[in-house]
Amino acid sequence: MTSQANRIQAKMSGIRSAAFAVGVSALLLAGCDTKGGVGIASGQDPDPVAVDFAIAYVKRPIPLDANGDLIPSDVREVLTFELGANLFTRERASVVAVESNITFPIIGDLGDVKDPEISYDGRSVLFAMRGPADINLALDDPGQPTWNIWEYNADTNVLRRFMTSDITAEAGQDIGPQYLPDGRIIFSSTRQRQSKAILLDESKPQFDGQDEDQNEPSFVIHVMNPDGSDIRQVSFNQSHDLDPTVLDNGQIVFSRWDNMGGRNAIHLYKMNPDGTDLALYYGAMSHATGTNNSTIQFMEPRLREDGLMSALIMPFTPDDFGGDIIQIESENFIENTQPTLPNAGMPGPAQAPATINVVMTDDPVSPGGRFQTAFPVWDGTGRMFVTWTQCRLEDPLVGNVFPCTPSTLADPNLQPALPAYGVWLYDTQQQTQLPVVTAEAGLAITDIVAAQPRTVPPVIVDKAPGVDLDQDLVNEGVGILYIRSVYDIDGVESVNPNIPAVADPLQFTADQRPARFLRVVKAVSLPDDDFLDFNNAAFGVTQNQLMREIVTYAMIEPDGSAMMKVPANTALAVSVLDSDGQRITPRHQSWIQVRPGEVLECNGCHDPTSGMSHGRRGESFASVNPGAPADGVPFPNTEPALTALFGESMAETRVRHSCINDNCSALDPSVNIVFDDVWTDPAVRAKDASFTRSYASLLTPPPVTVQCINSWSSICRIVVNYEFHVHPLWSLPRQTFDAMGNLIQDDTCTSCHTPVDAAGMAMVPASQLDLTDGISDIDADHFKAYRELLSGDNEQEVVMGVLVDRLVQVGIDPVTGLPILVTVPVAPSMSAAGANNANRFFNRFGPAGTHSGRLSDTELKMLSEWLDIGAQYYNNPFDAPLN
Repeated sequence: MTSQANRIQAKMSGIRSAAFAVGVSALLLAGCDTKGGVGIASGQDPDPVAVDFAIAYVKRPIPLDANGDLIPSDVREVLTFELGANLFTRERASVVAVESNITFPIIGDLGDVKDPEISYDGRSVLFAMRGPADINLALDDPGQPTWNIWEYNADTNVLRRFMTSDITAEAGQDIGPQYLPDGRIIFSSTRQRQSKAILLDESKPQFDGQDEDQNEPSFVIHVMNPDGSDIRQVSFNQSHDLDPTVLDNGQIVFSRWDNMGGRNAIHLYKMNPDGTDLALYYGAMSHATGTNNSTIQFMEPRLREDGLMSALIMPFTPDDFGGDIIQIESENFIENTQPTLPNAGMPGPAQAPATINVVMTDDPVSPGGRFQTAFPVWDGTGRMFVTWTQCRLEDPLVGNVFPCTPSTLADPNLQPALPAYGVWLYDTQQQTQLPVVTAEAGLAITDIVAAQPRTVPPVIVDKAPGVDLDQDLVNEGVGILYIRSVYDIDGVESVNPNIPAVADPLQFTADQRPARFLRVVKAVSLPDDDFLDFNNAAFGVTQNQLMREIVTYAMIEPDGSAMMKVPANTALAVSVLDSDGQRITPRHQSWIQVRPGEVLECNGCHDPTSGMSHGRRGESFASVNPGAPADGVPFPNTEPALTALFGESMAETRVRHSCINDNCSALDPSVNIVFDDVWTDPAVRAKDASFTRSYASLLTPPPVTVQCINSWSSICRIVVNYEFHVHPLWSLPRQTFDAMGNLIQDDTCTSCHTPVDAAGMAMVPASQLDLTDGISDIDADHFKAYRELLSGDNEQEVVMGVLVDRLVQVGIDPVTGLPILVTVPVAPSMSAAGANNANRFFNRFGPAGTHSGRLSDTELKMLSEWLDIGAQYYNNPFDAPLN
């Protein structure tokens, strides 16, 4: 405890020490007794006038293991079922008011409750409830009741489940409900209704897609009518979307777990209630803002009366299952030190503690205690209800509990005690807090809401097909992705000398432009082991990218703009490619979505290492693509017929003309890479050569259906499995014969990359790369060739007719005097990081390479896309072997 005490005392003497000494010490008013018990006396009388309204809160047993220690929690595990929780109400927010257990008649002590929310008139409370449990089953057994959305009405004293049908109610896990201004309910659920419909389109069975840690089903945002009907999925993340709340403009803000590839964090997103206009709202680059710059996550967002956003910050695995309450100036800031575009130059920080309590997010002991939740009082006072536990230390020998003071913190014999969460009314102006519901031994109050009327935000009506949304696009199950310029990186041009010059066919040919094509990648939903227990070797040499499918390719216009159809209701990511179809930008590490008929607009691309965010359209960075210089004339040196409107990008101009002349065919993407020079004015110079890399030319099985090769639709998928699509390339005959049928040259890959020559004698495979059939000695679930390409191997040589690992001497053993011999490693030819990291392989097939022409452009395209999405062994779990 000594070093810990020194750390805390040092913090206490810092910038907030005065506030701590005046405020928090006055709040440590508990009469501490034996372990788990604490009596709280405020020293002041509760103010019954200012808080004369009802409250609702959740009281639950503190989760303890068999040794009486606190069971650790994880904010990413939201399916947890812990018995004994109930919803309580009090008619007044007073410590002496009588409490009523609302849910006990239904679940008794065999259920769980969380996430209460108050209606705008203050007369009803929404919440999630689960139970009663079947005591004959384990709590994680699929036969246990599911989480469902319930409502209690104070006027009628009626408690009802929204989904009256047991079949409907048990079809998913539903949590985090919130009233929408139009009376509907928005909530987080594992139902994944639209995602499961997509699974059927992909000829897969329906299942609950797991989060990207493969730990539990993904909770995503749904809406339903007040009678529980018309349940619709509106967000399409692959991990959790939690805690939806309504802004004063009617939009929704929620906590999204971005868990794709190298990103693993929870920050805030916003969207319309129908799922349109999804965008990052706050915090993607602000996670190192906890104590001592520790990493925190943004949970339980809630708009306050003063317009600031309240949030609970904590690490993934918080101590005492609590954290700190902060206030965020989210209207003016996208990140802690990044203002919105209209507020450029505003220094920040956007985040500030909402209380004077010194709360630690990086230490088991927190002098200012910890918070579980906060609910603002909408009466102009700036007060808020909080569930809070003071800092408590315990003598493990006798069980006595003490408040944290400089002397107890310095005592090496004391250790953190169990938390004691009660309800408090915190006054942000006076920096005081009053007890409302006292903590009880062995119990914790984890949620609090107040039954106070609030102003109803404006209703954002769902966008209607044929009115707000293009009916034809809705019928196709697609939306439109529009990027104004891929050369716009966080508001900075990434090409020299500038976008207009690169877009001018007289100054730049197509081959001189770095960005040529756009690839759209789709997440592959993964079932749990009970549904399909496939072997995890299916992911290949790394699980970082899980499984991926490719849905579309489209041409990038000379100014870097692109506009194309993409599948709706699907988690998508975008990559920018060069002329060879190889990714030239970092992997897009957050999922985007479009709703049917929606147009998703982006200024450009993002540098993930910049420390800046570009999620809010129109609020992050101004576009650097100036667009057309004038009305009614073509872009400089382009086809005269393609007249532009002032400010249009080339993609906008091309699509507008296409919609006039050929049924908007310019929006149609493809599973093939297709280039046509539609821009160069032939009076200025010759057009750039057209080319197509079509899967129709493959002589091995293509990774996509013939129908999709010929005509793209929203359900087309490129699914590359190594054994089915990549490995056959190595043994495909590539032989040249003369007119008499005599073999002139054999370029079949396995004719050289083999450990046995034509006479059956051992030989060293060309370039130390064995591409023949056979099981890998590294992983028996993989082919040898796959591992040779991606894992590397030892250099080999033939010794006395036998192929063996080559050994070289690196020294002499000082004890035995014998030489020390080691193997010589051979670097892999490919990389799961992407095709541009596999130059050792691809350079051989370039114009000056030793293998030029031996693989076709389409074969190289397939290899490039396979590496770019992660070099998985399988990209369909239903193709993989079972355990």
